[in-house]
Amino acid sequence: MKNRIKFLAVLLLSVMAVTVWGQANKIEFSEFTLDNGLHVILQPDNTTPNIIVSIMYHVGSKNEMPDRTGFAHFFEHLMFEGTSNIPRGMFSRYVEEAGGTLNAGTNFDFTMYYVMLPSNQLELGLWLESERLLHPKVDSVGIATQKGVVTEEMKQTRDNQPYGRLLVETVSRAFTTHPYRWDVIGSDPHIRNARDHEFVDFHDMFYVPNNAVLVIAGDIDISEARPLVEKYFGDIPAGTKEIRRPLPNEPKRTVEVRDTVYDNIQLPMIIQAYHIPGSGTNDYYATEMLGSLLSEGKSSRLYKSLVDEQRLALQVAAVPLGYEQPGLTLIIAIPQMGVDPKVLEDAMNKELENVRTKLISEKEMEKLRNQFENQVVNSNTTISSRAMNLAQNYTFFKDANRINTTLDKYLSVTREDLQKVANEYFRENNRVVLYFLPKSQMN
Repeated sequence: MKNRIKFLAVLLLSVMAVTVWGQANKIEFSEFTLDNGLHVILQPDNTTPNIIVSIMYHVGSKNEMPDRTGFAHFFEHLMFEGTSNIPRGMFSRYVEEAGGTLNAGTNFDFTMYYVMLPSNQLELGLWLESERLLHPKVDSVGIATQKGVVTEEMKQTRDNQPYGRLLVETVSRAFTTHPYRWDVIGSDPHIRNARDHEFVDFHDMFYVPNNAVLVIAGDIDISEARPLVEKYFGDIPAGTKEIRRPLPNEPKRTVEVRDTVYDNIQLPMIIQAYHIPGSGTNDYYATEMLGSLLSEGKSSRLYKSLVDEQRLALQVAAVPLGYEQPGLTLIIAIPQMGVDPKVLEDAMNKELENVRTKLISEKEMEKLRNQFENQVVNSNTTISSRAMNLAQNYTFFKDANRINTTLDKYLSVTREDLQKVANEYFRENNRVVLYFLPKSQMN
C-alpha cells in the first residue's frame, strides 16, 4: 500500500520487467471538469472485465508545515477509516466482498487512492470514492488509531530498517529551504503532538474536488460512466480554503556537502545526491537517460567498470527522483568487502568525468533509446498504470495527453544533451556526498 523510503534499498536489487504493448496505438481517453473543479478522465479498455476507480489529490509531503510533517502520509491511512455512511473498517470489506482490491500511496507531491473491481461494480467504486471525498471520518477515534499505526510504521520501515534512513538523511542535507528536505513518512513528534483540529484543517484544505483528478480506466462505456460520475461527484462542494503551494525556492548549490552517517548495517554505502530539474523538463528527460547509461543493467557504465572489471562494488544504482519541482538524482554504491569507500568513490567520479568530457557512442545512444521505449511502453500496460500516468500528467502539467507524447521526449534527447546535463548537474559543487557506515566503525 505504501511508497516507502526502503524502495531505494530494494531498487539496488531490482530489475525492470519489460512487457510488450502497442505503444504505436494511441491511448484514447475523454476528460471533463465538473462545476466543483473535479477533473475527470475516462479511459476505456474493454480487453478484460475490470475497472480502476482512482483519485489523485495534489498533496504530498511538500505541502506540509515544517513542524507538522507526515500529514499527507497520515491521511493515506486515515481515509480508509470510513465515512458518515461507511462504518469504520468496512471500506476495504466492501471492496473485497465485491471481488476487488484497493491500494494507496503517498509521495512528495501527491497522494493517490484506487479500487480495482469487476466492471459490473463501477457504481460501487464511484460511491466509495465519492463518500471518501465528501465526508470521511476525520474524528478523534480514527486520528488516535492512526497515530499509533503511523508511528509504528516509522519504526518498522525507516528507523529500524537497514538503510531505511537513507533518503531522510540525504534530503535533509541536500535541501535547506524547500520542503523536500523532510521525508514522506514525517516525524514521530509532529504526528503525536498534533491536535485533532490540525488534521481537520489539513483535510479541508487539500482533500477537495478542486484539488483532485478522478480517473476511471478499464471496461467502461463512456456514455454510461459520465452520468454516474456526475451523479456521485457533481454535488460535492468545492473547497474554499486557499491551497498551500510551496515555491521551487531552493537556492542553487555552489559547495559540496560531505557527511558520514553511522547505522545498523553490515556493509557501507556511498550516496551522491545531485540537484536536477523537475520532472517534465527537457533536462530531466536527459538526466533520467544519463542515469540509465550509468547503471541500468550489467552492461551499464558503472556496473561494468566498478562491479565487473575493477571489482570495487557489489552493486551500483543511479536513481533520478522525478519530483514535480527540482529534485535529486542519487548515485549509490555498495563497496566490495575490504574495499575502502574512498577508493570506490574515486572510481565513481572517474566514470562521471568520462561522461562530462566525452560524447557517448552512437551504439550506447541507440541502446538507451531502446531501453526507454521499452520502459515507456511497459509503464502503460495495465489499467492501473495508465490511470496513474493520466492522473499525474494532469496533476503536474494540466495535460493528460502527455501520456501519448512522453516517448517522443525521450527519443528527442541527443548525445550532446547527455553531455550537457552531465556538466551542468553532475558536478562536485552541486552534490551532497554521504557515507553510510556500520556503527562498528565509529571511533
